[in-house]
Amino acid sequence: MSILSSARLRLVPMNDSHFDGLFAMNSDPAVMRYITGKPDTPADTQAMIERVKARWLDCGYSWWSFFELDSEQIIGAGCIQHLGRDAANPLEIGWRLRQDKWGQGYASEAAECMASFAFDTLKTDLLCAVCQPENLGSAHVMKKLGMHYKGLERWYEMEVAVYQMTGSDWASRAQAECVGPISAA
Repeated sequence: MSILSSARLRLVPMNDSHFDGLFAMNSDPAVMRYITGKPDTPADTQAMIERVKARWLDCGYSWWSFFELDSEQIIGAGCIQHLGRDAANPLEIGWRLRQDKWGQGYASEAAECMASFAFDTLKTDLLCAVCQPENLGSAHVMKKLGMHYKGLERWYEMEVAVYQMTGSDWASRAQAECVGPISAA
């Protein structure tokens, strides 16, 4: 399991010790507005952690918790997983942040690290991202990452905007200052 690092963040594979920080974030209705439409219960967050731990073992990638280096607090989470959670589909990148950390560049910083992991470590040829069309913040991060709008499709039981980038797109852009994987657990 790979730990990734950037200038302000350490991305650690999600585990049981992250429950409190993840639940604090996932129980915020504003954070979950475009993800599930409702705040997590403690059982929801624990079930997520269990699914993620199994995926790390099965796939070698899944969800990371984002630790802010200055505070050592969990301020977000993000993933590399298969779109629709089906290995027949391309890899997907996704993220969420605590509301008090929105608009500070943390999502873009984490997305750069995760995309680097997907392209440089996993050697994927295509990386996708989805968001509800109204989620302008996430769409902005996708565009800033270098992703291109593909269109509207149905994923995760909702109509979403799909963005994507190829390995060639990634190789042709300025690379992030991301270190990783820095450690294997």
